[in-house]
Order: sequence, then structure tokens, then C-alpha cells
Amino acid sequence: MIDLRKKKVVVTGGAGFLGSAVMEKLRRRGCPPASIVAVRRAEFDLAHEDGVRRMYEVHRPDVVVHLAAVVGGIGANRENPGSFYYQNMVMGTMLMEYARLAAVEKFVAVGTICAYPKFTPVPFREEDLWSGYPEETNAPYGLAKKMLLVQSQAYHQQYGFNSIYLLPVNLYGPRDNFDPKSSHVIPALIRKCVEAVERGAPVVEIWGTGRATREFLYVEDAAEGILLAAEHYDGSEPVNLGAGFEVTIRELAELIAKLTGFTGRLAWNTSQPDGQPRRCLDTSRAATFFGFKAATPFAEGLSHTVEWYRSTRLRLAEAKAGGR
Repeated sequence: MIDLRKKKVVVTGGAGFLGSAVMEKLRRRGCPPASIVAVRRAEFDLAHEDGVRRMYEVHRPDVVVHLAAVVGGIGANRENPGSFYYQNMVMGTMLMEYARLAAVEKFVAVGTICAYPKFTPVPFREEDLWSGYPEETNAPYGLAKKMLLVQSQAYHQQYGFNSIYLLPVNLYGPRDNFDPKSSHVIPALIRKCVEAVERGAPVVEIWGTGRATREFLYVEDAAEGILLAAEHYDGSEPVNLGAGFEVTIRELAELIAKLTGFTGRLAWNTSQPDGQPRRCLDTSRAATFFGFKAATPFAEGLSHTVEWYRSTRLRLAEAKAGGR
């Protein structure tokens, strides 16, 4: 077991959605403020070797939790396959190599559910990761993050390097990305429904048929799972992080409409893609290897997310009005 309270921990992407939750969990564990570092792109551009090298020289971590990613929903993935592939690939490759050269005690690589094949049997088991090609709209991103697993296992074998690879399912929660150009399905639907209620709009359009299914993990639960793995797991096998349930996009949209108070019509634009047909994880490895089980009920987590988004919009509106 690693006692993170006694280690210098660097979290790439530590100011982002998942990263801020991980940083908060580290603080709650009693980690001294000076020993936990959220690496920001403004200080170190990790898609360039000089930025990676300088980050290790400046912070000299014992443990690295690699969360930084260039990511988005179906639309963003279709528009930016090359940049999503390149930036995620080079970040992961260089961060792990420089961690090895710096004799970092542990490297926690956080991958993506998009690494799984398009038609993976449900529930997704880690043994099925290589049984086919990922869903086309997000394959470049998924494959770039999947190479972290290849590198991690190769470094385990050749160098005895302590790196682990985790596969979180779709995340949601406060501080998510609500930008309509790059957001994932939950923040996108919340924003659409909240704005429709504010405008009195009678219809909200949603991509796809609504028949695709997804599994969602509350961001605070994901952060806890990552840190439990950092503390207790040293194996080379990939491990899913999920909540162990499946919901259709139609059911999700109806629940978000209810929580936001939208009573109009949900219109399904079937000319747009559904993405991967089904997603639901087998989470038994996480439970067995490091005792992780998601704790937040889905409706409760969604309610917190809606409340956070509404309060944030209100604060921004008040600040804008006050600045006039």
C-alpha cells in the first residue's frame, strides 16, 4: 500500500473536471497542500517534450496521476480526430517515459471507455479490450488512450515500472464541461433543457434514436476509485471503474427533462449518430483488487449536477449585471 499523505503527488489535468475532484479527495485524505500539485497547461504544455521534462524537473513527484486529455462528445470527436489522437498519444507516451527516467514510484494512467470495441458484449469485461475496433466516431481518441495500457504493460515487463491502467466509464457531475461544441451527453442535455425552460421553448432536439445505452459514474466516485487504485493496486491488468448499471439515452433525456422542469417535447434527430450501441461495465475487478464500489445514486448525482449548473449560470448572470 502507498500512503499518499507521505508522497509528492502530481495530477495532470488537476484543475479540470475529474482532476479537481481528485485534488479534493487528496486534501480530504490529509495530504499536505504543498505535496499535491495540479498541473495546468498554462504552466506546462504536456503535448511538447520540453513541457513534460520541465514538469518533472520542477515538481519531482513520487506519484503521477495522469488525467489530462483532449476530449469531447461525438461532434468534437468527428471534427478533430487527428488532433485528439496526436495530443493524447504524445502526452501519455512522454509522461510515462519521463516518469520511468525520473524513477517515479507509481504512475496511474487513466484511459477511457472509448478504448473498447464497438460491439463489445455487455457488460464490458477487461478481457474484451482487444476483441475488435472501437466505435468509429471516437476511435482515434480511444486508441490513443489505449496505447497507455500497451506502454504500461511493456514497462512493467521490461523495467519493473509500477504503472496501472484504469478505464472509467462516462463521467458526470458538478464542474463538467457544458460547452455545446464539446460537451458529453449529460451536460449537453442539462444545458439544452435548462435553456429551453428559460426561453419557454416547446422542443429540445437530441441527436440519435435514443436507443443507445450508457453507464455513468459520478465524478466524486470516480476520483475515489482512482485514489483507491493508486493506494492499493500494483497489477499490470487494466481495471474498469463504473457504477454497474445501464440506461438508454431516451430514459436519460426523460429524467433530465424532469429534473430541470422541462415539460415540452424531446425530438430525436435520427440523421445524427448514436455512437457506440451499448455501454455497461463489469466492475468486479475494481471491487476485488482495491475495494471500489460506486456510492452515489444516479438520480441524486444528476440532481446535484443540475443544481450546480443552474447556480453557476445565476452567479455569472449576476456578475455580468453588476459589471454594467
